[in-house]
Amino acid sequence: MDKRIIIDQLLKAPEALIDTTVNVKGWVRTKRGNKNVAFIALNDGSTINNIQIVVDIANFEEDQLRRITTGACISVDGLLVRSQGAGQSVEIQASKILIYGEADPETYPLQKKGHSMEFLREIGHLRIRTNTFGAVCRIRHQMSYAIHTFFHQKGFFYFHTPLITASDCEGAGDMFQVTTLNLNDLPRKEDGSIDYDQDFFGKPTSLTVSGQLEGELGATALGGIYTFGPTFRAENSNTPRHLAEFWMIEPEMAFYDLDDLTAIEEEFIKFCVKWALDNCKDDLEFLNKMIDKGLIERLQSVIATDFVRLPYTEGIRILEEAVAKGHKFEFPVSWGIDLASEHERYLVEQHFKRPVIMIDYPKEIKAFYMKQNDDGRTVQGTDVLFPQIGEIIGGSVREENYDKLMTRINELNIPMKDMWWYLDTRRYGSCPHAGFGLGFERLMLFVTGMANIRDVIPFPRTPKTAEF
Repeated sequence: MDKRIIIDQLLKAPEALIDTTVNVKGWVRTKRGNKNVAFIALNDGSTINNIQIVVDIANFEEDQLRRITTGACISVDGLLVRSQGAGQSVEIQASKILIYGEADPETYPLQKKGHSMEFLREIGHLRIRTNTFGAVCRIRHQMSYAIHTFFHQKGFFYFHTPLITASDCEGAGDMFQVTTLNLNDLPRKEDGSIDYDQDFFGKPTSLTVSGQLEGELGATALGGIYTFGPTFRAENSNTPRHLAEFWMIEPEMAFYDLDDLTAIEEEFIKFCVKWALDNCKDDLEFLNKMIDKGLIERLQSVIATDFVRLPYTEGIRILEEAVAKGHKFEFPVSWGIDLASEHERYLVEQHFKRPVIMIDYPKEIKAFYMKQNDDGRTVQGTDVLFPQIGEIIGGSVREENYDKLMTRINELNIPMKDMWWYLDTRRYGSCPHAGFGLGFERLMLFVTGMANIRDVIPFPRTPKTAEF
């Protein structure tokens, strides 16, 4: 017999499978027992839960059982029966065991004991096999599915934007350059500058920091689009909230105003959180027990409360009042600052005690493409602020007026020679439109309760780290 049944399905077994012979395959979590019987906890990654394999030692060779240790990969045929022990509803009475791969107990890093997150990052090729990272990866899958489901149900189109670009959406300059030139023998012009005419694209190109600008093109043709793919920033930051390679969800919507934008931001986040609660119950319960004991309660509170709409100016007033009453912030508070995470978390966790969508930021701290308000000082930007992590979404109504956009570009001295195509959307059939960006790993931090963004992506890319 070798018709494998996934353990998750088996643990939810219909009555018809009880007292029948089944086959399971997976990796040994633990093995314990006595001289008569052994108990193997087997997991195949389909669920946080193991299935117990009961082994009558008299029916198996001693050498074979000795080779079955934590980490070994095995196939088991046996009778599925109701379990007599606590902790599981069914178990398998083994009749045949095949060992696919052994794991030397002297050198296998994942023994049955606690491991620090720092240690597990050093063995990123194996950490996925742990309960914690198995749970994170399954939730990551479910969140990806939820995102596609949300936008598909709303009639949006999944729009693929390029990973290689000649434009810098954010204007920050922290981009990874893409080139086919020989770095040990760069071609030079007469003035000594690099001759990019000899490069693959004939100009300097980089990995994208955002698909937004191309996404706006899609919105002006298809109405509503969303991107969901990897983005890259060469920012030399080693904080628990930054990665060099991460995934972004960036919808762009024609004919949306500020109210429409904040409404879909709230609806989208609530949809994703509810999806996690509905579809990741076992994994969330494990993480709630082992990682963050307030996780499930916090997730439930997000979908049960309305998000606050808070103008930036009012937010600064609240923070200044807190300072006046003795609250200590590491960074000073004044109108015009770019809020630090501590400021955002104070507003969310202490003042309002619920998520906040901050709007109408000073134009000087926001990107050139944001629509200016009539006051001449602020723009229609939106940041969704969450407990534990601060900003989770950044968005804005986009400036659709060509003259206003060009004035802002010139004020900031932004080089637009390669951006004629973006400006054409304001010259030909311009329309009101808006969009936002959600860092997928930021969402994963919130949904899983993990403390470091490096632990919610399978293989993190950070300064000096590109292993696995």
